Amino acid sequence: MTITKSANGVEGILIWVHSLDRFMFRVYNEDSSFKDYDIDHSDLCVIIKDEDAYFYEHDNGLLTLDHSPETLGKTV
Repeated sequence: MTITKSANGVEGILIWVHSLDRFMFRVYNEDSSFKDYDIDHSDLCVIIKDEDAYFYEHDNGLLTLDHSPETLGKTV
C-alpha cells in the first residue's frame, strides 16, 4: 500500500547526502524527528528562505548557489 498526501506548502530542507551522492528533501516533525524524501519531481517550484544562501556568477560562466562568502571564509 502507498500512502499519498499533498506536499504543497510543506517546508523542508534540501540536503546533500554525501554517501548517496544526491540531494534529498528533509521534512522535520515537531519532535525533531524527520523524513528524507528522494526527489523524483522533474520541475519542482522552490522558494529559498535562507539568509545564508547566495548566488555566485563566476568569470568562467559557472553559476552556483552556496553559503554566503562570510560562512565560506571567502572574500568576493
